[in-house]
Amino acid sequence: MNRRRAATRAACLASTATHVMVLACGLAGCAVGPNFQRPAAPTVVGYTPGPLAQRTESGPESLPGSTAQNLNLGQDLAADWWTLFHCPRLDALVADAIRANPDLASARAALKAAQEGVRIQQAGLLPTADLSGQASREKDSETLSPTLNQPIPRFSLYTAQLAIAYAPDVFGGVRRGVENAKALSEQQRYELEASYLTITTNVANAVIQAAALKAQIDANQRLVEIGRDLLGLYRQEKVLGQSAQTDVAAQIAALAQAEAQLLPLQRQLAQQQDLIAALTGRTPADYAAAPIELSELTLPAELPVSLPSKLTDQRPDIRAAEANLHAASAAVGVAVAARLPSISLGAQGGGASTAIGSVLTQPNQFWTLSGGFTQPIFEGGQLLARQRQAQAELEQAKAQYRSTVLAAFQNVADSLQAVEIDAKALKSTAAAERATLQALNIARGQRRLGQISGAQVLTVEQAYQTALQAEVQAQGARYSDTVALFQALGGGWWDRKGPA
Repeated sequence: MNRRRAATRAACLASTATHVMVLACGLAGCAVGPNFQRPAAPTVVGYTPGPLAQRTESGPESLPGSTAQNLNLGQDLAADWWTLFHCPRLDALVADAIRANPDLASARAALKAAQEGVRIQQAGLLPTADLSGQASREKDSETLSPTLNQPIPRFSLYTAQLAIAYAPDVFGGVRRGVENAKALSEQQRYELEASYLTITTNVANAVIQAAALKAQIDANQRLVEIGRDLLGLYRQEKVLGQSAQTDVAAQIAALAQAEAQLLPLQRQLAQQQDLIAALTGRTPADYAAAPIELSELTLPAELPVSLPSKLTDQRPDIRAAEANLHAASAAVGVAVAARLPSISLGAQGGGASTAIGSVLTQPNQFWTLSGGFTQPIFEGGQLLARQRQAQAELEQAKAQYRSTVLAAFQNVADSLQAVEIDAKALKSTAAAERATLQALNIARGQRRLGQISGAQVLTVEQAYQTALQAEVQAQGARYSDTVALFQALGGGWWDRKGPA
């Protein structure tokens, strides 16, 4: 019965101490330091100085990448924007990258660590309670006062104790610390979204670049075949005395040049394939798939373009910069609170006895209630310096946020202008390729009839080579421009169900 009564008293003591500490929570006033407010979005109504065409130019229907594109201002971008190219192989590669890319896995782990950091900071708002126990065998000195009231030279001592401590967040330093941790967690969340967007766009760009290089290699191989045909013609003519040795030598040089241009293209294609392997979590030896052809990719005919007022909400790098600004603002409050008094409250209760069964009986109980405060007086100027450092870092974060916003609007403007101009470029280069091919066919026929010299044919041949290479590069540019626009607009993460 005595043991039960003692346990009840100990519980009442703990409850009383807890109520005292809860009451102290009411002493907490407003948190010191600046209260964060989201920066206002830019008030611009467009991305470029002048109006852009709502529809781009189109090229020959049979040419990949020549589709006209409609710019739909105010339409949101889908989270799985890469599916707009209607290429199952591209979709599979992006899925592999999302699943296996180590950089994305690292960003996920960093977010988890930041979330746990919030919980660590939140623990500072709550009381702490520690239960301890100790058992010892002791022998008292024969000349000094005994530990016990009774003259027992040798004895066992058992102690049990509950200690509760609480530091009221009077000036909001802990709450500003929680705010800072939440902002850093939010920043890491958007860093994850930025990594997700970077990796998916890198996969799409690598696939497009590989397809464009494959198209350039195919075009150069056609040029090599044309050069070989002309060389055979000149050699036949030389045997018949209808062609000079200079024509043969010039064509040999042109053919060698065309064949030499294949080698760097093949090297670049191999490197792009290696990049795709790394992005999808493979080693180059584990990735042996053939390059995707440009003809397998469908250029999206409809391009969603977010409103300028929404860009600051949709770009993950802007949201990360905003969260960094929020964290810097909260850090100022933490630094200010560190210069102000801190209050501590505590309660301890327990019992001590030579018999373990009577530790909590009434005669053996002890308790302590305590309170105190600490006011920094002299810290060598470091607390003031930390506050000034935090304020300077807040100004730095403001400038970084502004820089990020400006860069984002520049990205969108650049991408929109590239979409419009490169569409015109493909139309022009396609027309030039067809015109020079026709001229080359005419020149070859005239050469067979002896109407023009080999030098004249070589000039037309080189013009066709230049036009064909420009056309293929313009094809790849249109696909790359579309990916760049989707990336500049934020990648549509807000439309995705679930986290990255």
